[in-house]
Amino acid sequence: MALSGMRGLSVFISEIRNCQNKEQERLRVDKELGNIRNRFKNEKGLAPYEKKKYVWKMLYIFMLGYDVDFGHMEAVSLISAPKYPEKQVGYLVTSCLLNENHDFLRLAINTVRNDIIGRNETFQCLALTLVGNIGGREFAESLAPDVQKLLISSSCRPLVKKKAALCLLRLFRKNPDVVNVDGWSNRMAQLLDERNLGVLTSSMSLFVSLVSNNHEAYWSCLPKCVKVLERLARNQDVPQEYTYYGIPSPWLQVKTMRALQYFPTIEDPNTRRALFEVLQRVLMGTDVVKNVNKNNASHAVLFEALALVMHLDAEKEMMSQCVALLGKFIAVREPNIRYLGLENMTRMLMVTDVQEIIKRHQAQIITSLKDPDISIRRRALDLLYAMCDVSNAKDIVEELLQYLGTAEFTMREELALKAAILAEKFAPDLSWYMDVILQLIDKAGDFVSDDIWFRVVQFVTNNEDLQPYAALKAREYLDKPAIHETMMKVSAYLLGEYSHLLARRPGCSPKEIFGIIHEKLPTVSTPTVSILLSSYAKILMHSQPPDPELQNQIWAIFNKYETSIDAEIQQRAVEYFALSKKGAALIDILAEMPKFPERESSLIKRAGDTEADTAELSAIKSRAQQQASNALVVTDQQPANHPPQVTQLAMVKIPSINEENNHVDQEVTQTNGSMGEGEPQNGDILGDLLSPLAIEGPPGVSGTETLSEDGALALAPVGEQENAVKPIVDIAEIFHALCIKDSGVLYEDPYVQIGIKAEWRGHQGRLVLFLGNKTTSSLDSVQAVFLSPSHLKLELSSVPEVIPPRAQVQCPLEVVNLCPSRDVAVLDFSYKFGTNLVDNKLRLPAVLNKFFQPITLSAEEFFPQWRSLAAPPLKLQEVVRGVRPMSLGEMANLLNSLKLIVSPGLDPNANNLVASTTFYSESTRSMLCLVRIETDPADRTQLRMTVASGDPTLTFELKEFIKEQLISIPSASRPAVHQQPQPTTQPISLSDPGALLAGLL
Repeated sequence: MALSGMRGLSVFISEIRNCQNKEQERLRVDKELGNIRNRFKNEKGLAPYEKKKYVWKMLYIFMLGYDVDFGHMEAVSLISAPKYPEKQVGYLVTSCLLNENHDFLRLAINTVRNDIIGRNETFQCLALTLVGNIGGREFAESLAPDVQKLLISSSCRPLVKKKAALCLLRLFRKNPDVVNVDGWSNRMAQLLDERNLGVLTSSMSLFVSLVSNNHEAYWSCLPKCVKVLERLARNQDVPQEYTYYGIPSPWLQVKTMRALQYFPTIEDPNTRRALFEVLQRVLMGTDVVKNVNKNNASHAVLFEALALVMHLDAEKEMMSQCVALLGKFIAVREPNIRYLGLENMTRMLMVTDVQEIIKRHQAQIITSLKDPDISIRRRALDLLYAMCDVSNAKDIVEELLQYLGTAEFTMREELALKAAILAEKFAPDLSWYMDVILQLIDKAGDFVSDDIWFRVVQFVTNNEDLQPYAALKAREYLDKPAIHETMMKVSAYLLGEYSHLLARRPGCSPKEIFGIIHEKLPTVSTPTVSILLSSYAKILMHSQPPDPELQNQIWAIFNKYETSIDAEIQQRAVEYFALSKKGAALIDILAEMPKFPERESSLIKRAGDTEADTAELSAIKSRAQQQASNALVVTDQQPANHPPQVTQLAMVKIPSINEENNHVDQEVTQTNGSMGEGEPQNGDILGDLLSPLAIEGPPGVSGTETLSEDGALALAPVGEQENAVKPIVDIAEIFHALCIKDSGVLYEDPYVQIGIKAEWRGHQGRLVLFLGNKTTSSLDSVQAVFLSPSHLKLELSSVPEVIPPRAQVQCPLEVVNLCPSRDVAVLDFSYKFGTNLVDNKLRLPAVLNKFFQPITLSAEEFFPQWRSLAAPPLKLQEVVRGVRPMSLGEMANLLNSLKLIVSPGLDPNANNLVASTTFYSESTRSMLCLVRIETDPADRTQLRMTVASGDPTLTFELKEFIKEQLISIPSASRPAVHQQPQPTTQPISLSDPGALLAGLL
């Protein structure tokens, strides 16, 4: 295309804007780049004007986002042009297209230096701008001395000095070791005397950077900074063009006060007095007005002045004035000002002794807890926490407990931790502390870390006078029809230890205490069952001689749990059952816990942590436990569901508080292989069998991974494998069943049955794979490898290469969910039987809903959360078509089975469903998820679904997960199972994987 003059550039820009789509634009750009390349390549001696025209086009194409990989030399060559228009485009395009490491920049260094040291001010400004924008090391080494000379030159005009100061600032920030500023104190002092406010503002920016790097070298500049503030704030010796809404150069005031904060103190009394006069004027002259721009400028100066007052540790009178000013700010309507007021009041409280003055504003700070803005609520919470002491602890803690019921879920964990710390730190008496913590657990159990109730146990154990009261309060809470599991833990522990102190009270006999605890057993998780078993043993001990009926009831429970799949529960049940037969000796063995050594509480240690640290430290931390046996091979000689009989126990310790980390100590007894020997036997089978599964530390992708060429995790396709041996179960069908159930058959063929039993808690899962050999011959070359997606951390114990005839292998597996995802881990399981090599890839049912924790919300809890998650990507909506026809009740049952708990009556429309759950992962921690499904009674094949959560990825994955469940293919239409002749051995039923061996034998 023939172009004439700069009109060609205008035409090109118009054509680009008129393109109908991205493809047209790309074709037009490619055509123009080809034309420019040809002109640069073929036409020798291209005039500077023509070169300028094409370089402008290159810059425009680069700004559109296209890669411009040629013409750089032409752009750099324009820098040496004698005329301003060509030189301007050369500098501009070079600074945009080339980075500091580009080789072509070396060609321009001499030209740039000539422009800097020349007499043409316009060229000097262009050169300084280029150097400041690029800021490379070579530029700094070659040009920094010339820039410094330009800055301190008496003959330079202000325009050039401003550019030089900012250019030197950039070079110093990028290359502080190259730019020589030694002995610059006197020169900076001269620059701070500058009358031109533009030069002074640029020089002050440079000074802030220099003094932050080494304030010792610039003490002589400190009085100059104070004089600058006097000139601005007191004398207002400022030209009109530097006055912003009546405020003399607010930016320069802020920079100057910030520079002063790098000096530890001001020793000269005259300088200090002059500075405080300026600060006093700033404090008195700042108020809230209607003009937003003036407010922003005046408050920028004010809050920097407050920071300087705190830094200099001013007199108490000035501090009181600052607090009074902030007290006015936290009561205004403008949320930004309230936020700044609360934040600065908290900072002031941290560094100065103004607690009594701040207490006067306690009512207004408490009111800020109910502010619609969550940021203000957080700052109010921080301030209340910081200002609490013995005199106001009761009021503040009671307010926090009251607020806990209405606070959003993102704040409840922090609220609970801070309330617990304050209750412990400033408790007027121990009974009040006990009441507060139990209320805390009752109102916000999901958000109360285990450290909090561990600390309660320590207090009660170490204070005998508190023990009857604590046991009574625990008994009262157990009377409630529904209590949180954390409350169940602390109540069961306290009643197990101290319920005998209530024996004379009505309703507190050992049998009644046992009954009220035991009725809650079906509702608790596996770790809590361990505590309940310990409580039963304690109750039995305290009721010596035992009530025969009570003893038989407790023995029946111990017998039931002797075959539990959970190692901890099984060991406790076996040992407590053996202990309970020792009669009066039980009293000595299961004596009350001794007092804990006095030491600082781990909660109080957190009192000075930042908000982010607090959130991290308040998370529930699982205790790492050793895996004594990776895989057990159980043969005919010892059935798996009948562990060896305990013959003698050397030592028993009921759960206590670990002195290092405040975690409940799970120490259990070591068994002895022979009667009468006092030392535990090494390599004890029972000790190996009952070793708890380990929960490892930092998250990461584990297991065997296959990486594709592009680095993505490539999972082998899961489907029918071409094996000579076919499964005798529908693998897809049982996978879908196991996505809802926690135990069952994962795979079965004529030779092998793989069972699975799982327990899920939060973002962690403990699974056991049961590998059963159904034949009378050994299975060889056995391998089980997990192909793990990036969001799951899997740790599988070693699998033996040989499974003996009619034997079962138990392989513990740990799962940690790192982030929300619907990807599924794959078990690559292979073995050799005779000449048959069987290899199957099986999906592991560690799916999204396994990391759900059911939660039922009331309307008062649901709707504020629903409204706060107002728009994408936190709230997503989609019309889903092709839904399996089902009634509303069936859909509700489906959601409930996925742990998405439907709350009836929340939606006024009877055809809609509202559900909620809590999702756990390491990245999101506990995250509330809300779902609304609107159905059409006239057409059950479509619906509208809305999903909301506090994490965009979780919202999308949950929406897609629910959609998959609603439109999944019903079992009747799935492909038929491969029919295979029945094996001669009896198939294994795995309704309970623990009974697997019974089927084998």
